[in-house]
Amino acid sequence: MHAPPLASRTFRRSSPARRRGLAASVAATLIASLLLLIPSTTAQAAPTLLSQGKPVTASSQENVGTPATGAVDGDNGTRWSSAASDPQWIQVDLGSTQAVSQIVLRWEAAYAKAYKIEFSTNGTSWTSAYSTTTGPGGNETLNVSGSARYVRLTGTTRATQYGYSLWEFQVYGGTTGGGSGPIQGGGDLGPNVLVFDPSTPNIQGTLDTIFRQQESAQFGSGRYQLLFKPGTYNNINANLGFYTSISGLGLSPDDTTFNGDVTVDAGWFNGNATQNFWRSAENLALNPVSGTDRWAVAQAAPFRRMHVKGGLNLAPNGYGWASGGYIADSKIDGTVGPYSQQQWYTRDSSVGGWTNGVWNMVFSGVQGAPAQGFPAQPYTTLDTTPVSREKPFLYLDGANYKVFVPAKRTNARGTSWGNGAPQGDSISLDQFYVVKPGATASTINAALAQGLNLLFTPGIYHVDQSINVTRANTVVLGLGLATIVPDNGVTAMKVSDVDGVKLAGFLIDAGTVNSNTLLEVGPSGATASHAANPTTVQDVFVRIGGAGAGKATTSMVINSKDTIIDHTWLWRADHGAGIGWDTNRADYGLKVNGANVLATGLFVEHFNKYDVQWSGENGKTIFFQNEKAYDAPNQASVQNGSVKGFAAYKVDDSVNTHEGWGLGSYCNFTSDPTIQQDHGFEVPVKSGVKFHDLLVVSLGGMGQYNHVINNTGSPTSGTSTVPSNVTSFP
Repeated sequence: MHAPPLASRTFRRSSPARRRGLAASVAATLIASLLLLIPSTTAQAAPTLLSQGKPVTASSQENVGTPATGAVDGDNGTRWSSAASDPQWIQVDLGSTQAVSQIVLRWEAAYAKAYKIEFSTNGTSWTSAYSTTTGPGGNETLNVSGSARYVRLTGTTRATQYGYSLWEFQVYGGTTGGGSGPIQGGGDLGPNVLVFDPSTPNIQGTLDTIFRQQESAQFGSGRYQLLFKPGTYNNINANLGFYTSISGLGLSPDDTTFNGDVTVDAGWFNGNATQNFWRSAENLALNPVSGTDRWAVAQAAPFRRMHVKGGLNLAPNGYGWASGGYIADSKIDGTVGPYSQQQWYTRDSSVGGWTNGVWNMVFSGVQGAPAQGFPAQPYTTLDTTPVSREKPFLYLDGANYKVFVPAKRTNARGTSWGNGAPQGDSISLDQFYVVKPGATASTINAALAQGLNLLFTPGIYHVDQSINVTRANTVVLGLGLATIVPDNGVTAMKVSDVDGVKLAGFLIDAGTVNSNTLLEVGPSGATASHAANPTTVQDVFVRIGGAGAGKATTSMVINSKDTIIDHTWLWRADHGAGIGWDTNRADYGLKVNGANVLATGLFVEHFNKYDVQWSGENGKTIFFQNEKAYDAPNQASVQNGSVKGFAAYKVDDSVNTHEGWGLGSYCNFTSDPTIQQDHGFEVPVKSGVKFHDLLVVSLGGMGQYNHVINNTGSPTSGTSTVPSNVTSFP
């Protein structure tokens, strides 16, 4: 297949069009039949966290920085600690008599070897609820039963020479007697997870119904995960619309084979693929009907762990505008044709060939990738990826659901699954709290505190407090683009400075009240090394506006060392509802403060100030795609001191080592085309700060770049959409 001539065409994201009306909703009989496919075990109701923020007193405190309130504030970085003597106590007032069913103790290193827990309804007479002389420290979950307004823990024997020290003292239960016991792991996957096997009737009809509903529902509320059990499926064409994810349930992609296609096209938007966001394909083998599968996507549409036994076409029918995209851990036996795709990143994969490139095609660890050729050929090719770990995924082991967590790889090349059994660990579903719409942040945090991982089923989740991930190696996995919306200005999710947390497969949508941050990996000032077991952030997307007015000062902050950001799209919306320079204000996309952070596949767009600001030492980025905010009203609105415009990618002057490969920034100042950007990239001039294969583009002359990086690189060329390139810096 040959593309039409590309050199004379202008490629850019088009102005938004009005969304089409939604197709008719799924018929009741169809939904009833689909529900029969879902496993029937139901998770038990979770107890409610009763103690957080309630009045609390203690027998003593070690110093001014460790008050009793530190143990009931929901923050695992604050604590209560007592004087170094026995006995000592801490007591919380629940405000009214409650049925108490569970106590969670999160001890600091100075814990109680012997202690007791007592209940009281009046604060004067007490009954024993629990006692031990062999306390293990760490995180303890105690199942108790009784009614209490006041709950008191009294330590009688210290395990160390120090006082007693608790990060959190959590009391769970409800307003009626008995309590509901600990949160149960596992259970069914909810109504928006559809599970198929080769004998399931009318698979194609079900897929078509969901596609009609989701095809143009760019800011709709529908969320779907399509799961296919191992086997062979004939005559399948799975068209994917918005918020639809499809995946096989085998341990290898070849366990689940379609004699057919998984298709993304752009008929809903008149052949323009630049808004084909928020969908995914994973862990399937395809025998495309025509010999070539079509995957015409833009941002936030990962193609992972796929085996295409043929070719792959990344352009829409008619070769309209396209602005993707990302492939990882996949094998394409035939040729990949990007055609009109402006930029693309492929990691740790194998391809049979690659036809062309427009501006910025980047490869790391890809067998069969085109040779390094930038800028004569727009290819940036690294032989290996320095560090990678593939995204966790759900699979079936016999009849049991498990989540496979692939192992970390160093200097990876090719897929992780092609040679024998994949390396990694399996976690049974009963070690996950299966989160369903309606779950509260309090319950989610209780599950985490109990030691469970999280599996978010498709849906939209409003949270009124931060989801706190505090345990090393916790997995937080979303299905069907599960969406978390922070209310009242809270941070949607915080991760402690611990090893090996895996965040994957969900969208954070800013709320109407400004959040200072939406995702924080590690607290400010985090110092621990995680080189042996890094935290990974994979297919985690952020949106500010579009679905409605939203605000956040900074979308994502990485404070923990050694974190891997593997495919993210941080987007301040340029179309949809609730948009405007101050309506969906969001100054910063990504801030990196931790050392040794690696970004592979970094998409950040339209923020009011710096899209990326990097302060940590020894950072690396392989592939960066950016558009500056379209809606800057005038030059003054983006003036950065004496510098015209905030750089898309800023490395702080204090940084001594940093490296990037294959980075592009584009401007499209539709509100004021006279706006100038002094440069797309701003970095300190030091021997340890190195960049390779940079470009800036003015889309149709809507604004101009004066340089590419600092004062290096030619200005963009008037109204011609032609890149200005820098091969290496300094």
